[in-house]
Amino acid sequence: MFKNLKALLFFFFYVSTINIFFAFGVQGQTVNISGSVKNEAGRSPLPFVNIIVKQEIDTSFVTGTISNEEGIFNLSALNPGKYFVIFSVIGFHTKTLPLEVGRLSPYLDMGNVLLSEMVQELEDIIVEGQREDISEALDRKTYTIDENISQLGGSVLQAMQNLPGITIDQEGKIYIRGSDKVAILLDGKQTAITGIGAQSGLENFPASSVDRIEIINNPSSKYDATGNAGIINIIFKKEKDEGWNGKVGMIAGLGNPFLKKQSMEGLRSQYQYNPKLNPSFSVNYRKNKVNFFFNGDLLWHKQMMKNEFTDRFFNDGTTIRQQFIENRTQPIYNLRTGLDYNIDERNSLTFSTLFNYREYTDLGDILYTGDANRLWQYYENEVNQTLFVTLTHVHKFKKPGQSLTSSLNYSFRRKDEVFNFTNLDEGIFGTDTTALIADEHIIDANIDFVKPLRSGRIELGTKQRSRVFPNFITFNPGFNSILDPNLAGSAEYREWLSAFYGNYVLERKNWELEAGLRLEYVDVDYLVDPNHAVYESAGFDYFEPFPSLRASYYISDKSNLTFFYNRRVDRPEEKDLRAFPTYADPEILSMGNPTLIPQFTQSVEAGYKLTMDKSYFYSAIFHRSSRNILTRIITEFPGTNRLVSVDQNGGNGWNTGLELVWSGKINDFISVNINSTLYQNRIAAFSIINAYPGMVRFDRTEEKNFTGNVKLNGLLKFGKYTELQLTAIYLAPDIVPQGRILARYHVDAGLTRKIQNGNGELFVNASDLFNTLVISYQLEGNDFALNSDDFFETQVFRLGYNYRF
Repeated sequence: MFKNLKALLFFFFYVSTINIFFAFGVQGQTVNISGSVKNEAGRSPLPFVNIIVKQEIDTSFVTGTISNEEGIFNLSALNPGKYFVIFSVIGFHTKTLPLEVGRLSPYLDMGNVLLSEMVQELEDIIVEGQREDISEALDRKTYTIDENISQLGGSVLQAMQNLPGITIDQEGKIYIRGSDKVAILLDGKQTAITGIGAQSGLENFPASSVDRIEIINNPSSKYDATGNAGIINIIFKKEKDEGWNGKVGMIAGLGNPFLKKQSMEGLRSQYQYNPKLNPSFSVNYRKNKVNFFFNGDLLWHKQMMKNEFTDRFFNDGTTIRQQFIENRTQPIYNLRTGLDYNIDERNSLTFSTLFNYREYTDLGDILYTGDANRLWQYYENEVNQTLFVTLTHVHKFKKPGQSLTSSLNYSFRRKDEVFNFTNLDEGIFGTDTTALIADEHIIDANIDFVKPLRSGRIELGTKQRSRVFPNFITFNPGFNSILDPNLAGSAEYREWLSAFYGNYVLERKNWELEAGLRLEYVDVDYLVDPNHAVYESAGFDYFEPFPSLRASYYISDKSNLTFFYNRRVDRPEEKDLRAFPTYADPEILSMGNPTLIPQFTQSVEAGYKLTMDKSYFYSAIFHRSSRNILTRIITEFPGTNRLVSVDQNGGNGWNTGLELVWSGKINDFISVNINSTLYQNRIAAFSIINAYPGMVRFDRTEEKNFTGNVKLNGLLKFGKYTELQLTAIYLAPDIVPQGRILARYHVDAGLTRKIQNGNGELFVNASDLFNTLVISYQLEGNDFALNSDDFFETQVFRLGYNYRF
């Protein structure tokens, strides 16, 4: 009854807040036009030519300049529109050229403008520029973290769950339009902290350290080919004002004040009233050619990571019920510093480094009841240390917008993990210990060249990367050990990537075309200890083309249609290949699979956007087709009631759907955004064999399901300094390769007030206000069914203060 009451309260709250939400602001962009004026006879440069721009419609003056001693000119800050450009200098005939500025490229080149004593009609030049808002290209969305009031004080991962088009599961995986194959970038770069070609580590960063987040659904060939669902680019804060400036903040919170479900008898207590602390400090100094920046923060908290109730039903009539509690204490430190140095007007260097330290202690309890009773407990201590260093050089050519960017990046990550287990099984006491140490080294070099053209631009570049990830796991059996010593040992992941890309952008009055091709060679070797009982060394390699296409048609200045095509790849990560089991749950083991191969995906999308005076509407139809789907499959230990979950390639899958967004201001006090994604997931029939513990076959027939999600965000302003944000989220049931995940829903809220002449800010917020978020799965195996409900910590209340100086 109480569960139905909470659902009813959620529905009432959801409906009552339909007219409340925050709108993401649109900011106009301007275009720089460059070129060179030359003498038509001999092509020598013409210095000090007067250049005037006038509106075509009424010939009113817009801007002007003169060419320099080399004949080069630059016209800045032109809005999209139609103009005339007039070139005049003593001794030469005046030249007037029509000019159309579009919406895409920030820099465009008029090329050589030739002046002579003879009147010669030159070819009309059509120059188009960047549109008012980059999201009009419909390839990305940009969100400012400080506007997400209901999640201030949490991690970046928590803040992202409120963003349109994104869902997050209980393991911290990010899904875009039903797929978790999402690549994460930090300031546009891949690092060991967030994974290379995959996602991890977003819980390491407090939201207070991030300026904005870009969601790129349809990346061009300039980007790495990984991530079939798209790319999320996290951009850290960096002040731009002259002199000294910065920001200091302190956030305190309380998590899990109200238990969702009581524990079984015999288990340690769930962590409750969990403290959260997040002090942060950032400072920036900009003077002449130098810009220095530093950010430091601590995210310390206690958290109940898991409170999962699982029932296993076997075909022989056996039923096992278990509760799995995992309580965590965790400090996370982040230090980021760097220096921008403008060598001269054409060359600049940026050096930056990011250090992340994360240590957590987990206390785990699993109580098994049914045909046999058993209590399994563990103490886990894991330390992760990551260092990321990058050096970037930018050379700007004489013609504005033409640049060559070179960067060298190095990432190092060390993982040191120890598990101590105790096992009480029908009066038999046992102890075990496992330890893992792993070091990851990544070096990559990038070169990117951009050249503006008369009607667009060209982009060329290359990436070269080396990645080595050795790891060593030891099993130390104790009394009555359950460990399999033949699965311990060493392994090493080795990767070499070589990629080259080219993008061509063509712009016309009412349409744009961006076409690119990325050629990528990858060689991955996973070297397994020769004494391993199950797996041998394996790997994969490929040389593949990854084309991308974007075609846009502008119906008017306020509406456009865009078509996308992409081919992308998702490579198995080291953790997916890792051939060592995890004994956190000894009756449902988890291990990787060195025989995995990459997942390839082709996607098409058609989008439409209509911009109105105080709102915009966006819709997109999309379709993705994937082969060699990367997933996990659970099979049984023959002759026992134990299970094992192994990474596998699960055949082919398709994802077809519709995304709808409406965002606007109801009035001066209320803004609303409604986002909904509706799609069908279809997974083809497939067969796999889990090699551990002994060649167990699993077959699955084709499955399909229509599902989706709805997010409602609202912002209500009380006067000039106070804002209230409300967020309601509903996720419909969906299928997974071995079953389904049930519906989820929750409500978040936040209140902020500006103080101290706008330099200070106080806020209070609550995530999962009604404590309704529960993750439930229903899975099926050959001889068993598994149902699970995870009542992990989701409800957190926070109070914070920030001051900008």
